[in-house]
Amino acid sequence: MPNTTIIVAIVVALLAIVAVTLLMRRPAKPLAPRAPEATTEGHGLVDEAAAAFVDIATPILGATAHADLPSDDLTRIKGLGPKAAGLLNGIGIHRYAQLAELDGTQTAEVDRRMGAFQGRITRDQWIEQASLLEKNDIDAFEAKFGKLG
Repeated sequence: MPNTTIIVAIVVALLAIVAVTLLMRRPAKPLAPRAPEATTEGHGLVDEAAAAFVDIATPILGATAHADLPSDDLTRIKGLGPKAAGLLNGIGIHRYAQLAELDGTQTAEVDRRMGAFQGRITRDQWIEQASLLEKNDIDAFEAKFGKLG
């Protein structure tokens, strides 16, 4: 028997042994138990962090934020970019309706908390813009403030 045939026979035998071994072994147990998946509210890290903060929208708006409703894209408001939207979200304002319903005292309090964006809420007419967007009156919005992006 030539050497090549012997080498091929050994390789085939080794492959057969490896295949049988892989087919016969059981799945390994995980080293550490798996953490439960955060599929429901209240189980994730973000939920825990959010729960650690007091809702500061309540004293400003006089009502709790609607946590069960999805947030509106506040950056659709002209003059309100991502940083200003982040500040509003930090205050507890996430929806057009919340911004549209601010009275004079509440507007002053929100404006006081806007840091570098102080004065923009009145100068850029955020409340009026939010009111039109909340009503989904796009024609009136675009007539007064320009085309939505």
